[in-house]
Amino acid sequence: MSKDRYRPVPQSRLGRVAAFGQLAGGIASGVLSEGLTRLAQGERPHLRDLLLTPTNARRVTDQLSRLRGAAMKLGQMLSLDPGDVLPAELTAILGQLRDTAHFMPDSQLQAALASAWGPNWRSHFSRFDMVPIAAASIGQVHRAMLVSGQELAVKVQYPGVVASINADIDNVATLLRMSGLLPSNLDIKAHLAEAKRQLHEEADYLREADQMRRYRALLADDPRFVLPEPVDALLRPTILPMDFLPGSAIETLAAAPEQQRNAALSAIVELVLREMFEFGLMQTDPNFANFLWQRDSERIVLLDFGATRAVSPDSASDYRRLLRAGLNGNVDEIRNALLAMDYLSRTQVQRHGAEIDAIIGIVLDHVHADPDGMVDFSDRGPLAHVRDRAAPILADRTGWSLPSPDKMFLQRKISGTALMCMNTRVRLPLMPMLKRYA
Repeated sequence: MSKDRYRPVPQSRLGRVAAFGQLAGGIASGVLSEGLTRLAQGERPHLRDLLLTPTNARRVTDQLSRLRGAAMKLGQMLSLDPGDVLPAELTAILGQLRDTAHFMPDSQLQAALASAWGPNWRSHFSRFDMVPIAAASIGQVHRAMLVSGQELAVKVQYPGVVASINADIDNVATLLRMSGLLPSNLDIKAHLAEAKRQLHEEADYLREADQMRRYRALLADDPRFVLPEPVDALLRPTILPMDFLPGSAIETLAAAPEQQRNAALSAIVELVLREMFEFGLMQTDPNFANFLWQRDSERIVLLDFGATRAVSPDSASDYRRLLRAGLNGNVDEIRNALLAMDYLSRTQVQRHGAEIDAIIGIVLDHVHADPDGMVDFSDRGPLAHVRDRAAPILADRTGWSLPSPDKMFLQRKISGTALMCMNTRVRLPLMPMLKRYA
């Protein structure tokens, strides 16, 4: 394991502010350098084009992976863009944030474990691997074995994460405003407040253990999924021990036979629909690292329930309306549903109504092409057409609108699941699945 992968988590407010300042300075330097180069070549680049370069994406990725916490979580969210907002090379670079945070050095890890379990914490274990098997935004995961012989995965929260959430979110928001990536007239106060609230919930491992138990009960009748069980005796607010469940990264499904790929992703898509319309409860983090694939049993391991949240009846009703409009193939109904959900604004419809209707038509043609309701997610042609058509709408920044924070978290899961379907090149009976909930 490279020593460069071990970096202490910056805990002081000053240290984290300095890191954001370093990040902003590096981006500004990159913008200046890229701008001068393009001007010398006779171009007139826009600020957004200068900001969204692979070099700046690498700067952001490296710094956020060192900071961890709420700052890195934002980068993970951006990495789930399927290519319709950010250029593909940028999402590929940001995708490194999904499960490749820096590790805590041994001294910081030992201190975190002793703080939670006491100085004799090793007495519980016959083995505790100090090198983590995974590292993400809020904690890192270690493999261990109890003296009883039970194998565990132990999630250890990075020190200082809870205290840094609010400031990190505010610092990221400041960077976004200063960069001009967000329109100045776009009010994101409610979304920032909700992001802070949810991240505080994600950092509460006692709550996550409860959500894990809830999902185990909800999916007890579905043999396609397997979930870990928390070990209550060692559970702490910042330490979550659970059964160790083996499996391969969900991305390995891309190389599996078509039948296995389709079956696995059908299960995941059906789970999202059940979460929305049956459970009223959704694990809203579609990070690919939260899914494992057990090739022999063909089961899907579900991990990480920190981002679980209730689905409001209003949001479920709005999505059902959108679903029905899509099944009916009615452009007007879909546009009106998107307006009601604030995914579109009146300004956008007035200025770009024809383009919006054309985009809706492209999607409808794709999902209704097969008489049996099969949808080919390996065909990215429609996505490219949508991206081209949407470019002038997105460029008209004064017309942007944002749905409620609740819908944005739900949409995050839906979009991430769609990206997973694209990456595994599946062909699913999507329309029959949707009809069950119409």
